[in-house]
Amino acid sequence: MKIKSLSSSKSSAKTSAKNTLKSRDKSSSSKLKNKASAKNNVANRDKAFGTKSRAEVKSRVESTKASTNARISANARISAKTKEHASNKSQHAYKLSVESEINNKQPERTATQVQADFAHDADHRQAFAPSADVAIGQEYRTKVVELIAQSEDAGRRIDNFLISILPNVPKTTFYKLLRKGEIRVNKKRTKPEYKLEQGDVIRLAPLTLTHTLNKSIELQDIVKLNSVQALAKQIVYEDPGLFIINKPAGIAVHGGSGVNYGVVEALRVLFPHERRLELVHRIDRDTSGLLMVARKPSVLKALQDQFREKIIHKSYLCLIPGHWQAKQVDAPLLRYEKLGERFVKVDDEGKPSVTNFKLLQLYRDAQGQVFSLVEASPLTGRTHQIRVHALHALAPLCGDNKYQDLIQTSYIEKLGLKRMFLHAYKLNYLDPTTNTRKEVEIPLASELADFLQSLTPIQS
Repeated sequence: MKIKSLSSSKSSAKTSAKNTLKSRDKSSSSKLKNKASAKNNVANRDKAFGTKSRAEVKSRVESTKASTNARISANARISAKTKEHASNKSQHAYKLSVESEINNKQPERTATQVQADFAHDADHRQAFAPSADVAIGQEYRTKVVELIAQSEDAGRRIDNFLISILPNVPKTTFYKLLRKGEIRVNKKRTKPEYKLEQGDVIRLAPLTLTHTLNKSIELQDIVKLNSVQALAKQIVYEDPGLFIINKPAGIAVHGGSGVNYGVVEALRVLFPHERRLELVHRIDRDTSGLLMVARKPSVLKALQDQFREKIIHKSYLCLIPGHWQAKQVDAPLLRYEKLGERFVKVDDEGKPSVTNFKLLQLYRDAQGQVFSLVEASPLTGRTHQIRVHALHALAPLCGDNKYQDLIQTSYIEKLGLKRMFLHAYKLNYLDPTTNTRKEVEIPLASELADFLQSLTPIQS
């Protein structure tokens, strides 16, 4: 029994060992299968990437990560730019709101009001003058300035008051200072539409200004008027879109060619809130008379279109030595330079030019010299057109030192005429706003009328 028992135990042990070996074989086989599967997965992944080595796969993965990081960085930059754009857009919106505030709150001012304000504000303007050591074009800092409103200031809006005193300072600056409380009236914050009362104390915080020439003094010298506000007296017609000026002789219509200021620059000084004053047309510096200045771009375009389409009619008064007979001069004009000076002559290679003429009155001086007072209406707008057509048909205009010879110049000056006798006296145009025809007519300039008075009319 004992022996049998031992045999049975050995048999069980052998069976158990065999089972263990089988289990190990299965485990090894499973591991081998897993390795094979892993290899297949790697092979499939390599195939998917189009490569055959893990190194290439790793390189691709790193490249993908780098690309992803680059996109993240780019998105961050775009986000920053978007925020900056939003900030700029916000600032732009603020600027538009300020401009809207100006446009809504800034009332129209007549030439008479501007004339009075500009003259009165000269004393206030001195409070902001730079010290003697500040050069022209250099920036300087003002001190705290306190101004006391006089009786003439009563009823004026605070914004108009400030703009008139400091026309070189952008009006947006004043609105910002008012909003921040850096401009106060009687120690209190105020709004742009506040109307001053006599005795009000206006306090302005220090400003950074640029030293410029005294425009009012310079303008007096150029325009040859007693003061800047005298130019406002030359406005013979105004509406919301247009000024018509009676330009004195000797004044350029705009700055340039050695002239610092002209009529349009003077108007910008007188009307600092007018941001878009532009010449509709031009007349010669030595010619007096009607000049159109647009206050709005739409009016400017409409009137310039009328000139091109010959809807606007201009008429001049001129005095010519001799007995004028021509009713029309049709002669091409060519511009040229001589010794650096600009001239115009009749030339076949010039531009077509036509002027209608009408004899109004014959005169005679004490020596028996005959003069013709003529109405000239140019159908084209060439430089010096009336002057050169008169010279071509008969003689240069009286007082035209550019085209008459020294003998003629001396003779005319001895008679008492010190300027060219050419005056734009009539304008007929289509009002762009109402679509109705309007005509503006002014008398002869006083110095020309006085000269005619010295001559004797010839009875026809």
